[in-house]
Amino acid sequence: MAPIPGSGLAKGLAVTLRTMTKKTVTAQYPDAQPELPPRTRGVIGLFEENCTVCMLCARECPDWCIYIDSHKETVPAAAPGGRERSRNVLDRFAIDFALCMYCGICIEVCPFDALFWSPEFEYAETDIHELTHERDKLRDWMWTVPAPPALDPGAEEPKEIAAARKTAEKLAAAAQAEPTPEPGPGTGTGTQAGATPGTQAGAAPGTGAGTQPGTDAGTQPGTNAGTQPGSTPQAKPTDPQGGES
Repeated sequence: MAPIPGSGLAKGLAVTLRTMTKKTVTAQYPDAQPELPPRTRGVIGLFEENCTVCMLCARECPDWCIYIDSHKETVPAAAPGGRERSRNVLDRFAIDFALCMYCGICIEVCPFDALFWSPEFEYAETDIHELTHERDKLRDWMWTVPAPPALDPGAEEPKEIAAARKTAEKLAAAAQAEPTPEPGPGTGTGTQAGATPGTQAGAAPGTGAGTQPGTDAGTQPGTNAGTQPGSTPQAKPTDPQGGES
């Protein structure tokens, strides 16, 4: 079906009319910073501790704007009888942002997560040579790199978290199933907990611990230890004839 003559002009005018009826929005930059998406490609930050000088980012860069210099060092044996090993030491890592086209290939191919995107974009310079950021400046950009999301909302729960949750639920169930210890003998009224003010634990007011008023420990009131109440030890009556009755 052939297009209707003038339909393109009508669509363009419709867009213009819709724009004219909207409220004007002016970005108050730099007084108000824009809200950037979390995956904004602003500048590249270097996490130097992860870099192994594999040169993969420099070889894959289509603009050849990454410059890396390094040297090898010999590491002594960790144990007696072991052999020495050699490792690469980073001397220079620079990115020329005047040449960079922000394709992100260097970040994608890095096998050790040493390069990251930062949303910062305010690094304009009056001298083009200042756009070559050395490793010290690239390291400073790492402080502006946003943290990655903790977990993909659609991903499965990690096994470690699931196992820890099950263990916590079992411990909570076991704690609830344990019987409450019953109070033992002597834990009623008059014991240490809940004793009457002015008394000692387990004693009536004005007495010592575990005794009745006016008595010694383990005796009845008004008696000595080992005797009946109100009695004292007396000698048996003697018969006048000289024998005991």
